[in-house]
Amino acid sequence: MTYDLRRNSWLLLVCGLGCGQPGGSATVTEPTTGGETSTTTTTTGGGTTAVPTGSTTTAEPTTGEPDPCAASPQALADCIDPAAYAEDLQFIADVRTPGTPHWQAVQDLCADRLSELGYEVVLMDYGSGVNVVGRRVGKTSPEQIVLVAAHYDHISDCRGADDNASGVAATLEIARLLAKAEFDRTVQVAYWDEEEDGLIGSEAYVAAATAAGDDIVVDFNFDMIAFTSAAENSQTVPVGFELVFSEAYAELEANQFRGDFIAIVNSSKAHEHALAYAAAADRIGLRRALIELPAGQETSELFADLRRSDHAPFWDAGYPAVFLTDTSEFRYANYHCMAGPDEVANLDLEFAAAVTRATVEASAVALGM
Repeated sequence: MTYDLRRNSWLLLVCGLGCGQPGGSATVTEPTTGGETSTTTTTTGGGTTAVPTGSTTTAEPTTGEPDPCAASPQALADCIDPAAYAEDLQFIADVRTPGTPHWQAVQDLCADRLSELGYEVVLMDYGSGVNVVGRRVGKTSPEQIVLVAAHYDHISDCRGADDNASGVAATLEIARLLAKAEFDRTVQVAYWDEEEDGLIGSEAYVAAATAAGDDIVVDFNFDMIAFTSAAENSQTVPVGFELVFSEAYAELEANQFRGDFIAIVNSSKAHEHALAYAAAADRIGLRRALIELPAGQETSELFADLRRSDHAPFWDAGYPAVFLTDTSEFRYANYHCMAGPDEVANLDLEFAAAVTRATVEASAVALGM
């Protein structure tokens, strides 16, 4: 998650200014199933989308028996593998400043895993960084896209376990489960680069998607989903929060401001998708706070701290987006390693698995299952 030292309160501008849209062309490398690659070029101002066209293959050979996980959105969500999530998280959580060896290793992990699962994979090289985007085409409404995404870069000298290895690991597990079913709509799974430098990777993707006229139904964006605290008053809120989000504030107050929930932050256009996520969370007993911005205020500087991740470019372009977060430094003192290391040992993996599980269900509902 991005940070700006100019922030004096939660309702002052943090990011958005100076997070300009990159220009020029973007090189897109498409790994093939045989391990070879082909390269095409797409421009942010042209009519070419950031993802490839064509059909996809299924991830696993069929046996003729239906996969019980694919029976319903709830069944799919309940097939989550917490051990697989933990294994991926442990690998990802290391210094991965763009251009470093581990940044490359995580990029390779995301691309290879998506390819193994049967997704079409694009490496979107937009000049200063590389997004990894996978796609499985929908059956009846392939032009409609449901996106699940997280940024994979981080700052130097910090392992970034919560920020944002926790989100990348969740997205990998969601990709595995969504590959088990066929959907009416197209699913895209994406890993953004250079979020910490000003949302540059997601800006590049949105620019290309907008130019191509892509129909993005919703973007579920992860950024920090694994730290909790059961201690009273461990959750802080900014000055003015209670004036705009009185219902959410009352719920926090009733819970003695414990930092034990996932924040669901959404634009009004994503209202139904946020409600679907809240219902999925309620079904499995995951505490959550539903925070919906007033209609038309998604780009307002008053809500700058709610725009500090890769959902913001989607809001700016008018696309529905849901931001899922443990609220960063409003709960976690080791955000960006400020008060200590951001490492896996600090995190609540059961909570992170529950967040992942709820997102599988909400994503499957959005995909038309």
